[in-house]
Amino acid sequence: MKKLITSESVNMGHPDKTCDIIADSFLDEALRGDPNSQMAVECAIKNNKLFIYGEATTKAKIDYDKLAREVLSDVGYNSTDFEIIKELSEQSPDINQAVVKSELAANDQGMVYGYATNETEEFMPLPILLAHKLMKKYDEFRRQNKNYFADAKAQVTIEYDGDKPKRIDTVLISVSHSCNLSLGEIQSTIKTDVIDQVLSAYAKFAKGTKLIINPSGKFTIWGSFGDSGCVGRKIVVDTYGGVGRVGGGCFSSKNATKVDRSAAYYARYVAKNIVAHGFANRCEIQVSYAIGMTEPVSLYIETFGTEKVELSKIYDYVNKNFSFRPQNIIDELGLLRPIFKQTACFGHFGRNEFPWEKIKELQNQF
Repeated sequence: MKKLITSESVNMGHPDKTCDIIADSFLDEALRGDPNSQMAVECAIKNNKLFIYGEATTKAKIDYDKLAREVLSDVGYNSTDFEIIKELSEQSPDINQAVVKSELAANDQGMVYGYATNETEEFMPLPILLAHKLMKKYDEFRRQNKNYFADAKAQVTIEYDGDKPKRIDTVLISVSHSCNLSLGEIQSTIKTDVIDQVLSAYAKFAKGTKLIINPSGKFTIWGSFGDSGCVGRKIVVDTYGGVGRVGGGCFSSKNATKVDRSAAYYARYVAKNIVAHGFANRCEIQVSYAIGMTEPVSLYIETFGTEKVELSKIYDYVNKNFSFRPQNIIDELGLLRPIFKQTACFGHFGRNEFPWEKIKELQNQF
């Protein structure tokens, strides 16, 4: 059966993404000074006001204003024009005593998901993979072209036959720009310097693809002056583009005791290993937690009928080779390091620089 599946990505100038990047800059700075930092410092942005708020228990000295202005400058704003308003406190002692024990426990209740598919070499769904690649290429392009700005979106629709991608049906991209450019010039340039550059590696899928470039006709008011933003509003962009399910919490701003983030990374890690080792073509994992407990409450593995071995054997493989305990997740993936700012744009998954993307050598297979 043929079907169309669409996913989107946004660039760093989208105000939600700007906030994600700022928040993860705070987290990385805390981890540099104190690997045991407990961080959940978020932000929101509108016009030339940036609001920084949340909880931080850390020995690190963090210059929040300086870090925020560095990101704002990288986006393309005049950062000195921004007023920064802060409301910060330490982590609740009620939460701290439930989490920081002889073995770390989950910071909150909740469920997370991990997903993997063998339809691409990155083990990611093709729609979200291409959307991220388009945004990454655009970001490289706009940094060399002063008439293009950092606020942009890409949306990719793939035609599937069953579970297999067959064709790139539509590519939609909207980019912010100066008043000096005509719509025709924008459409020609973005097609040549961005879209064609990405799709050239996917030529077998790019037959009869429809291109839609800046359909609004004008995108000169951008970023926080055209929209508001806050941390955590792009979790579908951050994960699987709507193909795999997502849990109840976002990622950015949170250190690794927050299982919303760390366990979602680990669930992706396990799902990817199941698919990479040929046990199934597709895999989705759900894990749930309770605050103060070191073991997950539940584990569910879904392979959508694509398993190559009995599902009971896949459970056995997971139980013998992986542990969803928060302390193990942090230790195995090395999540006390300052590696999180680079996750905040272009997706948290499908990028081999991150430890949750590695393929684990088979041990105790069944």
